Amino acid sequence: MEKITLYLPKELKRLLALKARREGRSQSEIIREALARYLARPEPKSLGAGQDLELSGRTVEAWLEAIWEGKTESRAHG
Repeated sequence: MEKITLYLPKELKRLLALKARREGRSQSEIIREALARYLARPEPKSLGAGQDLELSGRTVEAWLEAIWEGKTESRAHG
């Protein structure tokens, strides 16, 4: 592993420390996990470039968040 220095706002640092204590995990472990999940998120190839009867500009953000959190399966659009 390689070392990195990270500056956090005071409130975010407080929440991180609290979560680490509650879960009995290191802050570094939580940061690595969160960063890995964030970087693994699918990126939309195109939004609004076609017509979709289920998704619209108003609903696509919630749909993407559900996919990122594993609450629904992605489906091909095209």
